[in-house]
Amino acid sequence: MLTSKCMKGVTQGYPLGIQAREVKVTESEFNIDFVSRVIPKLDYDTLWTAADGLGYSTDLPKTLVENYESNEDFLKKIHHVLLEIEVLEGDLICPETGRKFPITSGIPNMLLNEDEVKY
Repeated sequence: MLTSKCMKGVTQGYPLGIQAREVKVTESEFNIDFVSRVIPKLDYDTLWTAADGLGYSTDLPKTLVENYESNEDFLKKIHHVLLEIEVLEGDLICPETGRKFPITSGIPNMLLNEDEVKY
């Protein structure tokens, strides 16, 4: 849900691109109900693009699967991308300006310089 639309010259600022220098994969318990409830809140195309940029899209279909609620294999793949892959070091990139926002220790820094802020 991050965006750079508060920057001067940016109208949408979404979706931010992602470049990872360090990624950590940690297994977590699969909860089919939780993942099923999260999917309608996702922008699936953006999720797929982010996973692709990180090298984790090979198992995900390019478009959202019909009747995903009953497709446990698909839900496990979504679970993996959403909850088990963490970018520790890298950058989020504004699609309109190319401005990079650093990710350090898994935390993105979206603070703008004074001269970048829309008033």
